Amino acid sequence: MQTRVESAPLSPSAIPASSTSIPASEPTQFAVLGGISFAHMLNDMIQSLILAIYPLLKGSFHLSFAQVGLITLTFQLTASLLQPLVGMVTDKRPMPYSLPVGMGFTLCGLLLLAVAPNFPVLLLAVALVGTGSSVFHPESSRVARMASGGRHGLAQSLFQVGGNTGSSLGPLLAAWIIVPHGRGSVAWFSLAALLAIVVLLQVGRWYGRHHVARSKSPSRHLDVVALSRNQVIGALAILGLLIFSKYFYLASLSSYYTFYLIHKFGVSVQSAQVHLFVFLFAVAAGSLIGGPVGDRVGRKWVIWVSILGVAPFTLLLPHANLMWTGVLTVVIGLILASAFSAILVYAQELIPGRVGMISGLFFGFAFGMGGIGAAVLGGLADAHGIEYVYGLCAYLPLMGLITVFLPNIEKRVRD
Repeated sequence: MQTRVESAPLSPSAIPASSTSIPASEPTQFAVLGGISFAHMLNDMIQSLILAIYPLLKGSFHLSFAQVGLITLTFQLTASLLQPLVGMVTDKRPMPYSLPVGMGFTLCGLLLLAVAPNFPVLLLAVALVGTGSSVFHPESSRVARMASGGRHGLAQSLFQVGGNTGSSLGPLLAAWIIVPHGRGSVAWFSLAALLAIVVLLQVGRWYGRHHVARSKSPSRHLDVVALSRNQVIGALAILGLLIFSKYFYLASLSSYYTFYLIHKFGVSVQSAQVHLFVFLFAVAAGSLIGGPVGDRVGRKWVIWVSILGVAPFTLLLPHANLMWTGVLTVVIGLILASAFSAILVYAQELIPGRVGMISGLFFGFAFGMGGIGAAVLGGLADAHGIEYVYGLCAYLPLMGLITVFLPNIEKRVRD
């Protein structure tokens, strides 16, 4: 059996190699992981509806590309700024039932989105959905780690695949339901939020029981790797830059891919949404790869391949015809999506005992970069055209070269 050697906590100076106590080995709770992944799917499906109906919103409210970017920025900022704070609070005081409460915010935002009479109210609706996301993600990521049985990468990948699957379903459901029947039909998706609340109540009960039992369970000890404060901060900064490159590029596809296809190839709105679904489904499939592969070969290798390895395909994309555009975006989605689970677990192992804070920080930063990216790229699209945006973003994955500076914290020893 293999035992992971975890890094030392953040401290002002180098920490000597020692040992740290963790709960005794437990089996992986696949039922809990399935429940939290299913709730993640419903949560992100609802969120992706906002992206999927951008062409509808743009026409209804007569929006510019910059205003479309502002919608994404509003969502991503509310979904990001609160997450580290929620994580820090719940690291000290776990809140099992914050999960259904967060979904309640999403439900309110969804209903308001269906009836918003003007652009400011539309932004408020989006902000409520973002707030629900900021409450949901840190604690649900903690639940995934608690239920992992030590297979942290696998657990995060299963959790992520739920969210990415939901994100891929949003455009397809929008094409089938919202585009033919109008914005008011968004209200029907409140049933999905209600279902998620029911599932999260059950997860919350398990979380509460498990937290009590875990505090009373015997512990085993693992060696830790000494890292100085500067090394940890440097590694976190590198991971932040990698998140920047990944989510700025993803913003170009998730927010503007439909516009790109309509402008460059003259496809219909529904056809463009189907293409967006295919890309997002590839992202969902790719998210399942990074975690378990990282458990076996190391997170750093997965980060290398998923960020830098996608660069040849992003560089080809602006020059491809419609068929090859579809093929390349599938490949890009598969490779690029494997990065986040590996990055998140790597960061959690840099600072053990701060799962909520790290999860909130990285989910929040990822959402924030996506929002800022959407706003910046929207402005560039207004000024220079949508094709210019894709030509510029093609170089972002080359930032994966900085992965070489990440410390090797994943030493393994055989029992």
